[in-house]
Amino acid sequence: MSQSIPPTPSMPEPAPAPKSLSRRRPLLLTFLILGFVIVLFMLIVILGFSSMSKHRTSAIGWGEKVGVVKVEGIILKSQPVIDELHRYKKNRGIKAVVLRVDSPGGSVGPAQEIFKEVQRLSGSKPVVVSMGSVAASGGYYISAPASWLIANPGTITGSIGVVMDVRNIEDLLRWMKIKHETIKSGEMKDIGSPYREMTEQERAYLQGVIQDVHQQFEQAVAEGRKLDMEKVHALADGRVFTGRQALEQGLVDQLGNLPDAINKAAELAGIKGEPQVVWPPRKRPLFWDQLMKGLLESASKEMAHGPVRLLYLWK
Repeated sequence: MSQSIPPTPSMPEPAPAPKSLSRRRPLLLTFLILGFVIVLFMLIVILGFSSMSKHRTSAIGWGEKVGVVKVEGIILKSQPVIDELHRYKKNRGIKAVVLRVDSPGGSVGPAQEIFKEVQRLSGSKPVVVSMGSVAASGGYYISAPASWLIANPGTITGSIGVVMDVRNIEDLLRWMKIKHETIKSGEMKDIGSPYREMTEQERAYLQGVIQDVHQQFEQAVAEGRKLDMEKVHALADGRVFTGRQALEQGLVDQLGNLPDAINKAAELAGIKGEPQVVWPPRKRPLFWDQLMKGLLESASKEMAHGPVRLLYLWK
């Protein structure tokens, strides 16, 4: 007898895969994502405010504030400082500005550009200068048009004057047996060339340039500080002053530190109580940025837009 083979049982069909949450409850998923974003945003805001000191706040918010602008190091460019001054000028919540200056000066052009913007801002809002360790030459130049100047007793300031450096490497090239030849369109085109001795005519011409820029400095100080030109001229021989000496000469208005400057700015603006302070944004530059900044600052006294350098710089 032949044995019958039992039929193979059929496999059950697999159950359909459950639908994802996005298909079953699209509205619920949207609300969950939205809620997560809101909670994350609130957490960031809370952490941001908790990390601020009692004086430190942002430019966003209610209340009357004092804005701080920092000028540190050798002045080689003006645009970052000008941008900050413009931002504070347009912000109605910022009633006064403190210009924190810690600089020995720098190039004439950028210093004059910052001077002009400080002058314009002080016409609409009180501007108080807080001098750090040094606010000399161009550092003092940009401070002169402010509403009120405050220096530490030991701050180095003043140095009202102009300096021009001209290098001469003619003997070095001769020793190295290197010959240099210049083809020029006019007699004065290569004035200040490091490859030859300066003529008396060229020296007299450059001295005239120096005197003109120096007179501009004296006039800026006289107008900004409301001093007689003769008094400024007597002080404008390049010498530096301590903060205490500068106060005696009328170059500053008060001795004090940065908190004193903030309080004075609030007082001039009519702010009652402890002022809120808007500080410049903290930047964490990359290593490359730090390296380039160091190279620029260390070479700033050697760099120039041509062979002749014109500087408001305490050297």
